Amino acid sequence: MNTLPSFTLNVSRAARLAGLALIASVLATAVAEAQPASAGDPSLVTLDRIFKTKDFQPERFGPARFLDGGASYTTLEAPGGPSTSGPRELIRYDTATGRREVLVSLARLTPKGATAPLEISDYHWSDDGKRLLVFTNTKRVWRINSRGDYWVLDLGSGDLKQIGRDAKPSSLMFAKFTPDGRRVGYVSEHDIYVEDIADGRVVRLTRGGSATLIHGTFDWVYEEELGLRDGFRFSPDGRQVAFWETDASQVKEFTLIDNTSGLYPTLTKIQYPKAGETNSAVRVGVISADGGETRYVDVPGDPRDQYIARMEWAGPGELMLQRLNRLQNTLDVMLADAATGAVRTVHSERDDTWVDVEDDFYWLDKGTRFLWLSESDGWKRAYSVPRTGGSPTPLTPAGVDVIQLLSVDERGGYLYYIASPTEPTRRYLFRARVDGKGAPERMTPVSEPGTHGYQMSPDGRFAIHTFSRVEIPPVTDLVSLPDHKRLRMLAANEALRAKVDALRKTPVEFFRAEIEKGVELDGWRMKPPAMEQGKRYPLMIHVYGEPAAQTVLDRWGGNNYLWHLMLAQRGYVVVSMDNRGTPSPRGRAWRKSIYRQIGILASQDQAAAVRKILEWPYLDAERVGSWGWSGGGQMTLNAMFRYPELYKTGIAVAFVADQRLYDTIYQERFMARPQDNPEGYRLGSPITFADKLQGNLLIVHGTGDDNVHYQNTEKLVNALVAANKRFSMMAYPNRAHGISEGEGTSLHLYGLMTDFLSKNLPAGPRPN
Repeated sequence: MNTLPSFTLNVSRAARLAGLALIASVLATAVAEAQPASAGDPSLVTLDRIFKTKDFQPERFGPARFLDGGASYTTLEAPGGPSTSGPRELIRYDTATGRREVLVSLARLTPKGATAPLEISDYHWSDDGKRLLVFTNTKRVWRINSRGDYWVLDLGSGDLKQIGRDAKPSSLMFAKFTPDGRRVGYVSEHDIYVEDIADGRVVRLTRGGSATLIHGTFDWVYEEELGLRDGFRFSPDGRQVAFWETDASQVKEFTLIDNTSGLYPTLTKIQYPKAGETNSAVRVGVISADGGETRYVDVPGDPRDQYIARMEWAGPGELMLQRLNRLQNTLDVMLADAATGAVRTVHSERDDTWVDVEDDFYWLDKGTRFLWLSESDGWKRAYSVPRTGGSPTPLTPAGVDVIQLLSVDERGGYLYYIASPTEPTRRYLFRARVDGKGAPERMTPVSEPGTHGYQMSPDGRFAIHTFSRVEIPPVTDLVSLPDHKRLRMLAANEALRAKVDALRKTPVEFFRAEIEKGVELDGWRMKPPAMEQGKRYPLMIHVYGEPAAQTVLDRWGGNNYLWHLMLAQRGYVVVSMDNRGTPSPRGRAWRKSIYRQIGILASQDQAAAVRKILEWPYLDAERVGSWGWSGGGQMTLNAMFRYPELYKTGIAVAFVADQRLYDTIYQERFMARPQDNPEGYRLGSPITFADKLQGNLLIVHGTGDDNVHYQNTEKLVNALVAANKRFSMMAYPNRAHGISEGEGTSLHLYGLMTDFLSKNLPAGPRPN
């Protein structure tokens, strides 16, 4: 549920009309507004342009990898240049001068006896830059392309060899070089292997791997909720491998039913612990890269009631672990002796609510200190923590949230991070000294408001920089640091920018709505072009509202933005607002106010904000709607059921109807266990209030959703039927959480939603 589809959007509210004459007048206006002046009119957004002909596809760039500390970088380009399509070869650029050379041609990527080059999904370089690891022929695992084939190219000899040739096609995962570049480790069918590149000798490190005993990767919830994919690590000298082992044998299975692939149903069983149920038992093992006996790290506590959320080598013979307790309100940083398995805690984070796992982890001063983000004083700040334990030293200022640590330039004495001290809807690059002295410096020019992302070079001298705004497609360039000078353009997206600029629209406006004294919600609004003075328009709310994501950001929204603009062109005012509990850089109290009341406080905030913005003279209080996906679908249901006097139309996609049906890690992080917070689960679940539905509701779900199960829709349908409530429903057979599989699915889904709005939330102006 913490993953939003790339095209997630929000929509509409249906109106009650006052008389037949008024109905006829409004519908005539709506139809006139909705009709394109011309099918080929470049000023209009259409469903076909977004989802069929894909007129608004952005340029491709990357993936890029820095080499030699940042002196050069490689990227993938078709032979005709960056803007052309077709098989891609590897190009190396001198970072400072821009000198271009074909480093790996299509010919070198063509296996012996083959007629076509490998299609590169991803690639990695050995530490010395002499060998290339190519990931190809990929197949999806859950919602990511993470299983496929791997090939190694020796740049010196030109040899191109497949790794794991005896394994099933497209069955390898997470292949990586040893530090010396001579061997490759990988996971195949739940076990870990190491292969010598020169002679092809394969060593199987683990045995007994199965659907319930998993080595080197993870079960569903660790992957989805803790963001873990690759589950093994080579030691700095390459002689040992540390890995996660997951025992899911006691986890209850959820069965997905595929009714469409054959004459009879196909059943897929996955281990999925729902809130309050038994988790997998997870532990960390260490084994020689040449095989042998596994030594397990002696982490105290029940392995089914805690999470080993992160693990890395902390130097020769020692591992760093991050351990969360089951309630996720205590996070211990542990150092483990790889030889004995003994552990010691060097730092702990505790909170009355929950503690976030730290992804941005860096060692300082030859491993004597480490960087850490903590909310202990009410703001997420960077600290330097002694390896031996002791008081952390703050490195970034009080009262400002660090959104992300990007890199550390120890030679220069700086850490680089993303923050936005005064604008929660934007993102900028800052740097601060690693000794904690002096004030931070903003690297992003003040003249460039919006959202900025950076891929830093290891030496801190350069960055691949991507910039966008809500109505400006992303631009990717190469900049030098600290002056932030553009060295060259990498992807200008000029064609897309021209198409967007040609669209009929009014500027997106950002605003704040005060819902109570001292509490303001950030929002954006899109108005119909050429609004008529003194008329009222329907309001459509795009909502997410949970702790996993913001919707109110000044960045390019892709298909989200385009579909919303299409609706605005047809006569809707589209608005989105971030309630308390969303991960906005507005301090710990803002983010954690939602604890134990998911679905309760957020829906109250959203409803209060809707009442506030209905004071705008051009909005029609009788035509208010909500739309959301995943957590946003849950929010839409809560809006419809809890505030039926306010919301008249809603579309809920891939939603959680009953919070007890979602997984342990996500739901318990914010709500505690159902056993400990039964009233919170009851009051936060939309299904509890299904009998209050009064307006027009469309519910949509993929029957193959392995994230938020179709079970949610079926249970909600039962509740609505029992309450004799009328509603509309669409089930997409065997589609997953993103409902994108199959030809024409996205076009059909957004067409369905658009039609539902036009029928139940008439577009266009209505007299006061």
